[in-house]
Amino acid sequence: MTTRFHICSCNRTMPLNAVAGQRLGEVLGSGPLPVATQLCGRDAALYLDSVKGDDTVVVACTQESALFKELAEETRSVAPLRFVNIRETGGWGAQAYASLPKMAALLADAARPQPDPLPTVSYASHGRVLIVGSADTALAWAEQLSDQLSVTVLIDETRVTAALPINREYPVFSGSNVNVSGWLGAFKVKWQQSNPIDLDLCIRCNECIAACPENAIDLLYQVDAEKCRRHGDCVKACGPVGAIDFMRDVRDRNGEYDLVLDLSDAPLLPMHQTPYGYFAPGKDLRAQMRDAARLTQMVGEFEKPKYFQYKERLCAHSRNKQSGCNACIDICSAKAIQGDGDRIKVDPHLCAGCGACTTVCPSGALAYADPGVPYTGKRLKTLLGAYANAGGEHAVLLFYGREHGGELISQLGRLAKAGKSHKGIPARVIPVELHHVASAGIDLWLGGISYGASGVSVLVTGKEAPQYVSALRQQIAIAQAILSGLGYSGRQLELIEADSPGALDAALQGQAPADAPVPPAKFDLFAEKRNTLDFVLRHLYEQAPAKNELIPLPEGAPFGTLAIDKDACTLCMACTGTCPASALMPTADSPQLRFIEKNCVQCGLCANSCPEQAIQLVPRLCLGDAAKKPAILNEAEPFHCIRCSKPIGTVKVIENMLGRLAGHGAFAGNLDRIKMCGDCRVVDMMTARHAPAVTDLKRPRQEAEGLPSTVTASGRI
Repeated sequence: MTTRFHICSCNRTMPLNAVAGQRLGEVLGSGPLPVATQLCGRDAALYLDSVKGDDTVVVACTQESALFKELAEETRSVAPLRFVNIRETGGWGAQAYASLPKMAALLADAARPQPDPLPTVSYASHGRVLIVGSADTALAWAEQLSDQLSVTVLIDETRVTAALPINREYPVFSGSNVNVSGWLGAFKVKWQQSNPIDLDLCIRCNECIAACPENAIDLLYQVDAEKCRRHGDCVKACGPVGAIDFMRDVRDRNGEYDLVLDLSDAPLLPMHQTPYGYFAPGKDLRAQMRDAARLTQMVGEFEKPKYFQYKERLCAHSRNKQSGCNACIDICSAKAIQGDGDRIKVDPHLCAGCGACTTVCPSGALAYADPGVPYTGKRLKTLLGAYANAGGEHAVLLFYGREHGGELISQLGRLAKAGKSHKGIPARVIPVELHHVASAGIDLWLGGISYGASGVSVLVTGKEAPQYVSALRQQIAIAQAILSGLGYSGRQLELIEADSPGALDAALQGQAPADAPVPPAKFDLFAEKRNTLDFVLRHLYEQAPAKNELIPLPEGAPFGTLAIDKDACTLCMACTGTCPASALMPTADSPQLRFIEKNCVQCGLCANSCPEQAIQLVPRLCLGDAAKKPAILNEAEPFHCIRCSKPIGTVKVIENMLGRLAGHGAFAGNLDRIKMCGDCRVVDMMTARHAPAVTDLKRPRQEAEGLPSTVTASGRI
């Protein structure tokens, strides 16, 4: 199956002609490409002819993608359609004349096969919406939505300023301390009701208002606690309705809903990424109208991708109830990740697909799946390969998120075309769209450098969660430290923080070319993060201007060694039992602590489990063969059982035990048993129980067997 490409000069606003079409066709291997001037109008026949078959059709226009889809549907086309933006990303910039290599790269990327479909997460909503807020606002929106959705209103007891509706068209509650959890179709809401009048039971007969001598009740149906004397006349007037109960000082209530419209001034769910089905527009009327309209569209069954993959065996969160790595839990803006014993648990219904957890995960236990690293790695290889084949130099990959960064790039392109104040996307900058900018980390960034990119820029717009920006900044510092440590000149990695087209324009124009490895790597990237990094770092090292085998790294790096306080370490081996990566290992026949640096993920479990606090993490990158070989971090003279000579620990451990237990009544007279292995200790106890009290047993048994009897102050037996 072949791919048919359509390029258009957009009414001659881009420098595309027959020569450019021929050159693009050579790079793409498709033959000369005709250049339309108005593919969405008078040249549409070229497009219609190509969609009659089942070949993939790539249209270099996103402006009129809806029109092209409609035309294909009218012809009952089955051809797969792809759309790519070469206009705002290059054809409308100050360097448009030099953007042909970038256009070739973007077209080649668009022609690639789509990623395999992911497992999905399902939601079911029946339209049960809870509206929370002050009485006037919540009731007003309830009136608007009650004919389309099953509405329930929860009024803030402290802000009842509007009379309740006479007709009971939907349930109305009042309360405070509202707690919301869950997601679309499965929200659980809890609140406390202190008002003696239960608004859900109240039939609005107003007998309580008439009966109250203090006028403590009005049409708001809230008892004024300062006026009320609790004489009970209102309770009697309410009678069998039972809506008033002064014995109910505080009542815990709850309900289950499919949707939540939170009209509170401060959102009940303060996280940056709220669950699907939860809307908190605040006081903004336009936002309220937008979210109300969206609520009406969220009835039925829905699906979204399961954005992550979790490999429990690689997780360094915890071992033996000792805490280690919490990077994913701390960074998740949707609160979708929680500790679950020695592992973590990711709720796929809450996960919003940002992928930041996979970026900060040191071991690769969490991997992003929309799409995975292997697919994105092949994208980078395709982009950079086509760019180089078309004569491009010093390529910079610009990673951006689809929702926010894409709009900013398009705005910059339009402004660059409209006037002279903006220069637009430089010819050597290749945009790489991601579902979310936080989903790519050092494995993909350094992978792009390995494939020949001169630089990698990561665009954040100010709309991302603050912890994502901090994490990206930290990860970029780690990756840049590696490249600088290997002697690559210039700055290859950069975080661009731009909330306007002008800020983005200034940042892109100020980038200088930096070193890249020559030749570029040929291997593909792997699903396993550490395997990818092994290959990438080896390639960068082999092509490096400086063959430095030890590179210091910033704190938080996923590579490093350990510093052991040998005076404090007793070689108890608690650290080896908690290491999730097999970086720390005991030695079976001698008290030695061995360490394989290549395996260490710097999770901190060993340091947290050390009873003597003798371990300190030392972030660095070791690229020599020494990183793969076991190194002895600490060793000590073994102590042998005084009966059978079997090693049972270290001299230091036995000395510490003897010193601590010498004055203990339970061990007085039996300290020699501390110097025995478990088997010999049992034999000694049984022998002592049955031995006759004769004088020749006063001679120590160990002396009779020719074994040393004490531990000297020097630590030797």
